[in-house]
Amino acid sequence: MTDLKLFTAERFITESGFELIKPQIAYHTWGTLNENRDNVLLVCHAFSGNSDVKAWFPGLFNENSIYNPEEHFLICINNPASCYGSVDPWSINPETNKPYQADFPVFSIRDIVRFQQIILDELDIKGIEIVLGPSMGGMIALEFAIMDDRIKRGCFMGMGKSHNPWAIAIGHSQRMAIYADENWNNGWYEPENPPVKGLAAARAMAMVSYRTPQNYLQKFGRNKNKTKDIFEVESYLDYQGRKLVDRFDALTYVLLTKSMDTHDVSRDRGSFEEVLGNLTIPVLILGMDSDVLYPTNEQQELADLIPNAQYDELQSPYGHDAFLIEFDQLNEHLNAFFEKTKAVI
Repeated sequence: MTDLKLFTAERFITESGFELIKPQIAYHTWGTLNENRDNVLLVCHAFSGNSDVKAWFPGLFNENSIYNPEEHFLICINNPASCYGSVDPWSINPETNKPYQADFPVFSIRDIVRFQQIILDELDIKGIEIVLGPSMGGMIALEFAIMDDRIKRGCFMGMGKSHNPWAIAIGHSQRMAIYADENWNNGWYEPENPPVKGLAAARAMAMVSYRTPQNYLQKFGRNKNKTKDIFEVESYLDYQGRKLVDRFDALTYVLLTKSMDTHDVSRDRGSFEEVLGNLTIPVLILGMDSDVLYPTNEQQELADLIPNAQYDELQSPYGHDAFLIEFDQLNEHLNAFFEKTKAVI
């Protein structure tokens, strides 16, 4: 990843009480902070993403997007436990001088917000024009809007007020595939011999939930692969599994899916109505009309619970993955939202 910035914090203590000494935080920035240090766009990345927004969310850098490099400072901070620069299971535990591996804690979504706030505070950021994120990034962005009074607007995509049993079940099924790999060893596997079969299987399962039956029918049909005696859809899932294995880690996969399971804005705060009713900033909530992982009723419910929220939909055959594909629609919604809320910010 180009232009990756690194910062070492003194320490971080998770909600569960696990203390990390001198954890590293990785992040990317674009543009320049203004004199008031409040021209900030904060992007929260999805589960298997990273802080290099330009690589996975290029539509945000289009000429017709809300981001103007002459006016804005855009920042994205890599989540802890991710394998893209921030502290993760393969970081060295100073108490043992060995990698944390299976001892690495599960960061709650709220932990991730506090972890990212370290960088925002280090940069002396005074105001954030918008926090936005898709999927897991939407969960983080929602908690940011609740926890950080610098946030002036929010945009939450493809998630809800909490991680529902359907999504928890899908994530756990993927973890079971990793656990079943003979090399898993309860997370204490050798780095040169990781559970790649389990990780590839987990990714294949995820790819089914990220798209739609209609998309798979249109893209693959019942066509057979010309070089292998398998269906094209099987070849596609095999390829997606191999591709993730080349860039990801099994412990990271397990830990981040568990982080998503912690998402529940009402936990230890009161009812959903109370917590979200107190969120008064302007909010845009985007659903994907064909999303089977986080169906649109979740986003509609979230919009109903937030007083100053509007709900819009991306029309797409690509299911949950639409936020990575339908950039023209996404920019249209974001631009209209920015224009509408200028007077109240």
